[in-house]
Amino acid sequence: MVNPLQAMASGLDTNQTNFFVAQHQLDTAPLHYTEICTALYERELFTLATSAYPDTARLQQRLKGLSYHIRRAAYFMAASNTPLTLDSHNASWTAKQRTQNPATKITDETNQHWFERYATHGLVVGIMVQEVSGVHIELDSIDRVMAEKSCLHTNKYGWFSFSGRTEEASPGAYAERQLCRPDKTLITAACCGHQWSHKGRVSPRPLSLREILLASTINWKHFRTPHKHMARPE
Repeated sequence: MVNPLQAMASGLDTNQTNFFVAQHQLDTAPLHYTEICTALYERELFTLATSAYPDTARLQQRLKGLSYHIRRAAYFMAASNTPLTLDSHNASWTAKQRTQNPATKITDETNQHWFERYATHGLVVGIMVQEVSGVHIELDSIDRVMAEKSCLHTNKYGWFSFSGRTEEASPGAYAERQLCRPDKTLITAACCGHQWSHKGRVSPRPLSLREILLASTINWKHFRTPHKHMARPE
């Protein structure tokens, strides 16, 4: 009987279940790896198709690195290096959602004390994103720290004081951004895409590929230092 993994490598797998796995990686690819790759491709291609790009060159650059980043993200998710439950079909993590947004319990004082001690380049943090439609917590990373001014810069959302207050112009009259010190409750909500509206809990949002890659650097033991990237297929 022909091994299905070997069949794919030799072109005999008519279902293409291992389309994303190179021949030399068939024996070591984690369970659900190809299923996650498929889900991530569908999600990212839809995002690209519905997003506005200022020029063709930028879109081409995004497409050029897509395969590499999806393989990295899928390998990390399939290897189960988080305490969360994996939904491989949707390339997402699940966990029980709290009734209220956990970011609302974080005060300016607790943020200030935590970031004075632990703010460092590359650290993954949570950003509470509040808009008319609702609120969620998004993963971002610190790329600059100015301890003498008690502020830091995140890769996507810009400058914040150590207390968590944004120092960037608001994107709209009903939009707010707040930096939150990471802990297990808050990061769990961010990784699972939990959202809330004025009525309470709403359906989770899918994470972007960028957020999944950021999640691969989270140190779930203490959140104070970035975790080294795990080995991944090239």
